[in-house]
Amino acid sequence: MKSYIRVTFLTAAVFLAGIILFAALTSRTVPQDTSRQTITALNDIARTAEESRRELKVLADIGYTGDFVILDMTDNVLYSSTDPHDKLTVETAIQKRYPYQYLKDDSGVWGCVIMTDDGLDGLRALRCRFIAGMSIGAVLILMGMAGFGVYLNRNVITPFRKMQDFAGKVAEGRLDKPLEMDRDNLFGAFSESFDIMREELAASKQRELELQKKERELVASLSHDLKTPVTGIKLAAELLQMRMEVKAETSGEDIVFDRDEVSSMNEGVNGILQKSEQINALVNDLFTSALDDLGEFKVSCRDEDSAVLTEIVKSCDDKHYAVIGKLPQVIINIDRQRMAQVIGNIITNSYKYADTPIDVSFSLSEGFLEMRLHDRGQGVPPDEIELITNKFYRGRAWAESGTDGNGLGLYIAKTLMRKMQGDLTAESSGGLAITLIIPLS
Repeated sequence: MKSYIRVTFLTAAVFLAGIILFAALTSRTVPQDTSRQTITALNDIARTAEESRRELKVLADIGYTGDFVILDMTDNVLYSSTDPHDKLTVETAIQKRYPYQYLKDDSGVWGCVIMTDDGLDGLRALRCRFIAGMSIGAVLILMGMAGFGVYLNRNVITPFRKMQDFAGKVAEGRLDKPLEMDRDNLFGAFSESFDIMREELAASKQRELELQKKERELVASLSHDLKTPVTGIKLAAELLQMRMEVKAETSGEDIVFDRDEVSSMNEGVNGILQKSEQINALVNDLFTSALDDLGEFKVSCRDEDSAVLTEIVKSCDDKHYAVIGKLPQVIINIDRQRMAQVIGNIITNSYKYADTPIDVSFSLSEGFLEMRLHDRGQGVPPDEIELITNKFYRGRAWAESGTDGNGLGLYIAKTLMRKMQGDLTAESSGGLAITLIIPLS
């Protein structure tokens, strides 16, 4: 805007200089020669004055169109066709280039007739009108430029400055104040888009803060979840160690264990193994989630017989809760290891929250094999069914129940299915039903 103001002032200076230059150049552009009509009138007046020197008043009856003055040789006015306003002399007449002629008689020059109208009044009036027109045009142009400058400042410069200030606030992370919008300016829609961007950034920042909060909660939850099996392992190991020490003290050189003692120690070892599996599952979930965040969550799919799904279910179903329906004989394209992880997470989730038999059914649908795992628990409220596959999300009822969990199982399962070009959906009807959409070969 400062540049525009400088251009406006420069334009005004150029116009002013042009007007002054034109006035200066035309101030003395009076031709040396007067018109023939003026010369003729001047000769007639001089001849009449010479003939009627004593009665110059007769000149008033002749009716000359121009104004004239007759002076004596001492510049006294002998006759004037009009009332003289200024002192006129022969010298000033010569300077002003008025037509003049000396009056003579037998005794010599006795006076001078001066035409006070040189015939160029029209030209002078035209010159004045031209200068006035140029001045008015210059003023109008400058007013137009000033008005256009005000328009630019209001509709272009000011909105841009607002957006510049807004961008600075966004860069500083101040996303709570909306961008003031004026739909009448040229950038109304553009400003609205900027404000929509602000809202999206604010929402994104809020989601990030919520995610960070959930991650902190996850760390706390994992610390608790890991502490429980670690404590169990420690107690079981200490108990076994104590029994071994007692047995070593009460026995001779040959230590012999009876059946009850062996059974008790086996229970302790099984407890250690189970707690170790819990730790392994927690660490695997956390590691898988970290790989997904880093973009290194990879799958390697290949064609497999659909019967592999039955094998995976049986290998993951430690409690033998799965009731497997008829499986179509087709070729599917999966990563077997990742599919085992998906099904294992679903079954483990069912153990934890439902602990009921799991109905496993299959159906074909438009190039996919749909595998449905349906438990008979209490299910999930309708307003949470779309959220249970989100990262770190746990249903309110389960979060408040104190049940161990970190909200990663179904999230990882859905992520893996999508990476295998399939999908995972959930519904709650007489329990929780998870459907795996598995691509065919």
